[in-house]
Order: sequence, then structure tokens, then C-alpha cells
Amino acid sequence: CPALSIAVRIMKIGEKVILTVKPQYGFGDKGRPAHHDEASVPPNATLQITLGLVSWNKATFHKQLLKEGEGADRPNEGALVKLKLIGKLQDGTVLLNKGYSDGDDDELDLFEFKTDEEQVIDVLNIAVMTMKKGEVALLTIAPQYVFGSSESRLELAVVPPNSTLYYQVELVSFVKAKEVSDMNTEEKIEAALEKRQEGLALVYAAEYARASKRFQKALNFIKYDTSFPDEDREIVGLRHSCNLGNACCLMKLKDYERANKYFKAWLLSPIL
Repeated sequence: CPALSIAVRIMKIGEKVILTVKPQYGFGDKGRPAHHDEASVPPNATLQITLGLVSWNKATFHKQLLKEGEGADRPNEGALVKLKLIGKLQDGTVLLNKGYSDGDDDELDLFEFKTDEEQVIDVLNIAVMTMKKGEVALLTIAPQYVFGSSESRLELAVVPPNSTLYYQVELVSFVKAKEVSDMNTEEKIEAALEKRQEGLALVYAAEYARASKRFQKALNFIKYDTSFPDEDREIVGLRHSCNLGNACCLMKLKDYERANKYFKAWLLSPIL
């Protein structure tokens, strides 16, 4: 809901407000379908939202808009995005260049990845998900959010320790991932099985933080709703194993409060 991002910019921590949101700042003339336990929003609906700002984290980068994009749509989690991307050091040294060539084959050299799949640095992933098609932005990224005190080699040059990086990004195109609310039961199960398998592979590699994210994504596909009756043996077993896997990962990460939550869910879920 666009109104939320606008409202939080002028709020203080601990502040609680009631927003009256016109359709153009809510879900417009399309509305929004029901999602899990959340009701649908009809087209052209005025919303009333109770909003409390609990905490905030300082941005990991500065984004300067160089060219406005088209429309209002942005990539969602799992979207396939194609970018023009050039990365530089403060002295102008070019570190990587995708799509900004002098020839006619720019489209052949675009940078492509799926959002929220840990295929790129977090900053680039976060920034791209705020962009519109055709938008051009300059990202200024502090050292601690890229390579820190380590020396690293990129495509065209070495990044010295403690370097601030400058990425010029153009979002050429994107294909949004199918939303969970638009999936049928079989698609949800297939997606959950895939994420669970990725989580298990990351556990064996001792990458517990990444594994935890995969188990959580798997659980998001198979939350309790009318699509998944409690007597469904496959769903119950899948939910059971993901809760246990996530709890074990969080224990390894010493996040005991969240681990306890998933252990309880594991203990309470029936085994048929």
C-alpha cells in the first residue's frame, strides 16, 4: 500500500496514527484479492489503517534518482529482473559494466538475477525492488555493506579495502513472480518443496541464516487456510519438517526466542 511508505517518512518511533487512505494511495481500481487470513479489498476502496512505528533501521545505501521510470509497478520477491549496471570506485575506476557498451549489443550483455534469492549483494537487491521499469538511479554504498575491510576482485578491477562503491542502475525489464494468492494448491506445494530442499542443502553447507530464510519461505507457501485441510498428510508433514528445520537453524544462530516459536509449532503439529 503506497500510503504506508509515505506516512512512515514523517513519523517518530513510538508514534501511532490512523490513516484515511484514498484509493489512489491504496489499491486503486483493481483492489486486492483475499490473501490467507486477510480479507479482499474491493476496487476503489477508501481504507482506514492503524499504523504504529515500532523501530527503523538506517538505510544501507543512498539512492539518487537520475531518470523517472514508467507506471507504478515494481519487481516483487522472486521477480526476474534485467539491468544495465556499471560499478565504480570514488576515483572513477570502473569495476564492472553490464549493458553500457558502445556497440549495438547492449541487450545481450544485461545483468540478470532473481530478486530475494541472494544472487546479488543485499543493497542491489533492495534497491531494484524499489525501482520502476526504465528508472535509472545512482546508488552510493558504504564499505560495510559491500566488501568491508577485505580486498575483492570484480569483473574489471580490484576493490581496495574500505571502499565506497557507486552503482548506476537502469531497470530495463522485469517479470514478476506469481503471488502466493494467485497459486493453486499444487503450485503452492511444489514451491514449498523446492524451498525446503534448498534449505536442507544450505544446512549441510552450515549456512544457517540462509537456510532459515528458505524454510520460512516454504512455510509461507503452506500457511493454514482453506486450501490445506488439517488431515492432508503431505501438507502436515511438509509443515512439520520446515518448522523443525527452521528451529534448528535459529538455535545455531542463537536466536532462541524465534527458535522456541518454531519448536512449539513443530511440537503442536500432528504427525499422521
